Amino acid sequence: MNVLLAFTQQLSSFVEAGIPMVESLDIALGETDDATMKATIVDIRSSVERGSSFADAVSKHTRVFPAFYRAMLRSADFTGNLNEVLNQAGVYLERDITARKQIKSALTYPMVVVCVAIIAVVLMAAFVLPKFADLYKSVNAKLPLPTRMLLGITDFFNNYWWAIFLGLAGVGVLAMATLGGNANKRRRDGLFWNAPGLGSLVRSVSVERFCRVLAALTRAGVPLTESLEVAAESTNSTVFSARMASVREDIVRGSGLSDSMRKTELFPNTAQQMIDVGERTGGLSNQLGRAAVYYEREVSQRIKRLTDLFEPLVIMFIGLVVGFVAIAQVAAMYSVFSQIK
Repeated sequence: MNVLLAFTQQLSSFVEAGIPMVESLDIALGETDDATMKATIVDIRSSVERGSSFADAVSKHTRVFPAFYRAMLRSADFTGNLNEVLNQAGVYLERDITARKQIKSALTYPMVVVCVAIIAVVLMAAFVLPKFADLYKSVNAKLPLPTRMLLGITDFFNNYWWAIFLGLAGVGVLAMATLGGNANKRRRDGLFWNAPGLGSLVRSVSVERFCRVLAALTRAGVPLTESLEVAAESTNSTVFSARMASVREDIVRGSGLSDSMRKTELFPNTAQQMIDVGERTGGLSNQLGRAAVYYEREVSQRIKRLTDLFEPLVIMFIGLVVGFVAIAQVAAMYSVFSQIK
């Protein structure tokens, strides 16, 4: 992602300076050290030299350029303002990188705690608890329920670790078969779209991107049906695109944009009201731009809330596990001493 951001920013500067596209790509090629990006730039340059537009050349490289990036470049074919589109794409990439860094930073400490706790539990289950179990058997002590539960779990892990490993591997293979790859994208998008907590973030990101791209296209005078298609594609969500297909069909039949979009149930009340006002007053692009800014802030706030929530939940879970082990051991020792007396 950082490589793509650097390429986008460089190319935007070259285009703004009036350097021809082929020459701009040559300069960008010399500036990158990434082998994949080098090969991609070479292929794009070759396509542009043969007469393809930059957007068409980029569209062949789906692994390097995200869907929203490719869709935004398609809008440049309509608007003719490639520099502005590249600037906006750079803003999106930079924001995505920042969001990922925020999430990684927030998750680093809890994940370290989880790994340390797992290692500690595994060592206890493999080496420490079996010795205590032998001690309890030697004195023929009647153990309390928490201790019996802990020893039962320990025995299960020690005797059937291979089954647990195979089960986890099977779950991973099944998940890849049902959710991985482009063939399962619709199913995967539907799962994320409706996931508790995460789903609201995914929907806000889709609405923000859609409004941002549609505002640029309508401001440039691109036909509304084509604008809707490009803007829907920019969300990289098959759920969003499928529902927006009905909006394009309604508009072709003469329906209003606002009423058609309301039927999809994709847009929260705030966005829907802004679109209503824009359509009534003739300032649709301005209202879409305001909606995009509003939901950009909403996305930032949702990411912060999710990351702030995850850390205490993980620490609480670790505390419960460690607390259960401690209680089981203390209760067992107390019970043994009591019976010996």
